[in-house]
Amino acid sequence: MQQTQWGHLTEKLSSMLAPSMAKDHPNLPVVKAEGCYYYGLDGKEYLDFTSGIAVENVGHRHPKVVQAIKDGVDHLMHGPSGVIIYESILRLAETLGKKMPGNLDCFFFANSGTEAIEGALKLAKYATKRPYVVSFTGCFHGRSIGALSVTTSKSKYRKYMQPSWLTYQLPYANPAECPASEDPDTYFADKLEKEAASLFSHQVDPEEVACMILEPVLGEGGYIIPPAGWLKKIREICDRHGILLIFDEVQTGFGRTGEMFAAQTFGVTPDIMAIAKGIAAGLPLSATVASKELMEKWPLGSHGTTFGGNPLACSAALASLEVIDEERLLDNCKETGAYALTKLKEMQEKYDVIGAVRGTGLMLGIELVHPVTGQKDGAGVMDVLDRALEKGVLFYLCGNQGEVIRMIPPLTITREQIDKGLAVLEEAIEEYQSSLYVKKEGN
Repeated sequence: MQQTQWGHLTEKLSSMLAPSMAKDHPNLPVVKAEGCYYYGLDGKEYLDFTSGIAVENVGHRHPKVVQAIKDGVDHLMHGPSGVIIYESILRLAETLGKKMPGNLDCFFFANSGTEAIEGALKLAKYATKRPYVVSFTGCFHGRSIGALSVTTSKSKYRKYMQPSWLTYQLPYANPAECPASEDPDTYFADKLEKEAASLFSHQVDPEEVACMILEPVLGEGGYIIPPAGWLKKIREICDRHGILLIFDEVQTGFGRTGEMFAAQTFGVTPDIMAIAKGIAAGLPLSATVASKELMEKWPLGSHGTTFGGNPLACSAALASLEVIDEERLLDNCKETGAYALTKLKEMQEKYDVIGAVRGTGLMLGIELVHPVTGQKDGAGVMDVLDRALEKGVLFYLCGNQGEVIRMIPPLTITREQIDKGLAVLEEAIEEYQSSLYVKKEGN
């Protein structure tokens, strides 16, 4: 399609697409992606620090993934698994099973993170014959009704759509709230013990709780990294009461935290995992994962899919896993992530608008605050994002008030590209902060 036609269509975007799809940021018209870059309809090159929202972990259009898809098209494009069976889904299950934590080696493949969450919740309820679920405040698990019942990152996601499933919530551990005199691991583990005891005494008997579900690192909720001791206490409480533990690793999976999964980063193995996003380098694929023993409690007919485990998506996933190994992307994630975090902390010392910097691997959050009021500054984040985009770097936001710039580049990113992106980010932050002080003086 010619660029003039393209431009005409973008002008009609808001009338053709639902507002819930068309009003995100920044709706950048692109014609191509390659490696760590988008190429815009405007002819500009944009360094991508979003990875398609944590999807393109091996970079955009990696040649090995592209070739796997092309080869797959020559054989099969659709596979309703169960009606037929095909090599790529079996090879993926075998290969991925060797990379999962603990004994999680049995898969139900679907298409999206939300579907993987739905499957995890259904499996937990079916296997335990218990009705209730406990989630953690601030976590995002998806927007379908089941997933929405445990999603609490923003109230607007649940507005007018309060799910029918009754769920209970416990607070998520935010290290920033730990007293300076306390050890975060011990402090939050002790705090959780009391909070869970109160929940089980006053609201729901633990014998009726099927599962606890959480993100091992908050994603959409603000890129908050909890203490490992807190996660281990959750595991302990679940074991004590026969409650299944679900990790939502939709965003943290496939090397984002420096290990293949955050469960391995923190040394805590759940009973069920939901994985998606980075699994297939951009093709729709996800999985609900558990042990064979647990999956056997979920018989034929209790769950199903038409498109899940698409043969091309499975081929792309296999190629992506090979790239992660061959190019040592876990090592690159740890090294470049640590480098970027150090640079961001140095930046924090220079600018009043940066309230906090946190991260693990290449999952980095920069929280902005208003330098006068000290309040979380979602408007400031949007200002900085727009300034950075104008300079050729794409970032995205997260946090309850949109106050966090999330930095999630492909795991293939180089130190030079990190430097380039952070230089642009610093320029944007400096300009924004200067504009605030000018306004203050003007008043």
